[in-house]
Amino acid sequence: MRDRKGFTVIELIMVVTIVGLLVLIVAPKIDVAGMRLNAAGQAVGATLLAVQRQAITQQHDIIVQFDATQQLMRIHEDRNNDGLLDAGERVRGVSLGEHVMYGLGGAAARPMGSSPINFTKIVRGLPAVVFHRDGSASEAGGFYLTYATGTHAKDTRAIELERATGRALWFRYLPPNWKKVF
Repeated sequence: MRDRKGFTVIELIMVVTIVGLLVLIVAPKIDVAGMRLNAAGQAVGATLLAVQRQAITQQHDIIVQFDATQQLMRIHEDRNNDGLLDAGERVRGVSLGEHVMYGLGGAAARPMGSSPINFTKIVRGLPAVVFHRDGSASEAGGFYLTYATGTHAKDTRAIELERATGRALWFRYLPPNWKKVF
């Protein structure tokens, strides 16, 4: 029996079966953790770049706090540069994304240290970095992102900030070394 296009039902069943088998073979090789970490790293890096530019444009400090328990960054527009949260100063949160958390995972530590978040400044109980109106950061440091259920070292990314320029650098762990990505 042929359909309108000239294929038999058996030929169509064979094509669907072959496509199904290919999906079964290829699907386990898709690196979901890596894709989520890359997306989170790009989003966090873009956010830090935007925050740095905002500090320059608006000519006041922007405080970025790293909340490991909530898996987010809190961004405080410190309009009077006093380091305190005052009435009228905007605070917003940026989530790391689904299944992404601060942490080193199984990767080797970078020179910045092995803590999930390596900033020494503490603001309202959380590690923080301040972007100043000249674009610089209050200190050099960084943090690691890992996949929440990952057990492999390659499921780790690092973002480091340069103090003088406030520039964010992004690294990916490819055992046994870190590779600069952005």
